[in-house]
Amino acid sequence: MKRALAALLLFSAPVQAQVSSTAAPVANSSGSVTNQAVQVVPGKNFEYRYNGFTCQGTSLTISPFLSSTIGWAEPYESHYNEPVYDTLDLVGAFDEEGNPIPDGVPDNPGNILFMRPVRTGQKTNYSVNGGITATISIPLDRSHIKSCHRAAEKQVALLEQQLADKRLNYEIARLKNCSSLLKEGVMFHPDSPFAAICADVVLTNPPGVLPPHIHSIPTAAKNAEPADAQKQTQQKTPDPSAP
Repeated sequence: MKRALAALLLFSAPVQAQVSSTAAPVANSSGSVTNQAVQVVPGKNFEYRYNGFTCQGTSLTISPFLSSTIGWAEPYESHYNEPVYDTLDLVGAFDEEGNPIPDGVPDNPGNILFMRPVRTGQKTNYSVNGGITATISIPLDRSHIKSCHRAAEKQVALLEQQLADKRLNYEIARLKNCSSLLKEGVMFHPDSPFAAICADVVLTNPPGVLPPHIHSIPTAAKNAEPADAQKQTQQKTPDPSAP
């Protein structure tokens, strides 16, 4: 009985509610994604060549890079106009006395009061990116690399010996030509830029050959020799008065 009475009282009393709801959601989304990649391609960048054979060792490659990007959108719009609607709600329902009251529905739906400028956020994007890439290459077959290095050292020694032989031939030819010219009395002028070619060549007498020379004989020695000979003659001559 009590439950039935409570239900009658609930449904018999009129309920009037005033609801005013304004919903104007605005969602703007703007984004950009830039993918950049730096490709490092390993290769035989460092090789050592010696007269027909090549040696390759461990190498470290460091490559700095610098990249820049620019992004924009066309057509450019800094603002757009957003309509502001009339959400006024004064009538549409009546109270117990017959007076108009809001019913939760705008009185002039779709009526635009004014246009509101809204920023788009559109802009030109610049970016500068830099970095360094490093690649290290290590040969796996170390025994052949060591053999190649030993062969390279011998090849360098052979080249140095060939260079020394050519230098010796040059110096001997220079010495012969300069000495021949000096014997003939021909030489570069001291102020000549080529005077240094024969500047260190010295002309001397061969072994066993005496240069022209003069000896001086003292006069006292010449007078002493006849006096000694005369004394020896007097001693050998006999005296006639002797018995």
